[in-house]
Amino acid sequence: MGWQAVQDEVRARISRRVWKPGALIPHEAELARELGCARATVNRALRGLAEAGLLERRRKAGTRVALTPFRRAEFTIPLIRDEIEGRGQRFGCQVLSRVLRAPPPEVQARMEGGDAPILYLAALYTADNAPYVCEDRWINTHAIPAALEADFTAISPNEWLVREVPFDGGDFTLSALAADAGLAERLDCAAGSGLLVLDRRTWHAGQVITSVRLVFHPGYRMHSQT
Repeated sequence: MGWQAVQDEVRARISRRVWKPGALIPHEAELARELGCARATVNRALRGLAEAGLLERRRKAGTRVALTPFRRAEFTIPLIRDEIEGRGQRFGCQVLSRVLRAPPPEVQARMEGGDAPILYLAALYTADNAPYVCEDRWINTHAIPAALEADFTAISPNEWLVREVPFDGGDFTLSALAADAGLAERLDCAAGSGLLVLDRRTWHAGQVITSVRLVFHPGYRMHSQT
């Protein structure tokens, strides 16, 4: 039995209330004998369930079913290419602007830095040649100097960062705005149209590495699953 099968069995026992909230579950060695697998396999399975919030593990105190289970959110950054191609449409990306410049005060605050010039990119992603999402991105070139030489005509900024730059975590905010004349032109929609906005930061080794604002075409719907 592999560690995933062990996890499934433990989840099932918790769900059926064989092991009730707060109850101490059998020791790893006992579970390994019962399930016919190595103790290390059980350890890996239980460690994953503890990280997921279903179990509470304490050294020398054993493992208990959590009294108040929680789900740990995972921070992932989707590839816009995958999203578009997953809809059966042709992906496109056009970099509209690329310049080293001092960020405005609100971006300085988000980047947690000063007013030294950093890389600014404006891009338009398309699906079957129709505007899909506008991207305004700031990249901390002190943390990621390779961004200065990256060829964003061969690979989109979104894809380059996801594939090339590690990150420890991030945050995001969803909001809405009415399209002004500039956004209406870029997204080929009427001025005043309601647009979904996603502001996202990612960081690595204690530094914010990028701050991006994505403004989606009218009617865009975001789906999330945990």
